[in-house]
Amino acid sequence: MKNSLKVERAKLNITQQELADKIKVSRQTINSIEADRYVPSTILAIKISNVFNTTVNSIFDLEAED
Repeated sequence: MKNSLKVERAKLNITQQELADKIKVSRQTINSIEADRYVPSTILAIKISNVFNTTVNSIFDLEAED
C-alpha cells in the first residue's frame, strides 16, 4: 500500500509530531506509515483522513500485490 501522507502534511505545513499529536499516536508511527513500513488500522486511517478533510482512498492507495 502506498500513501501520500507526506504530501498531505506538506500542504497543511504540519510536522510528523503535530500530526501524531492530533491523532494521538507517536511520531514514529507517522514516520513508519510514510516510509511504507507500517499499514495503519482502519480507525487510524480514518483519523488521518479526517485531519486532512479528505477520504481514506485519497491518501492510501492499494497496489496490485496488496
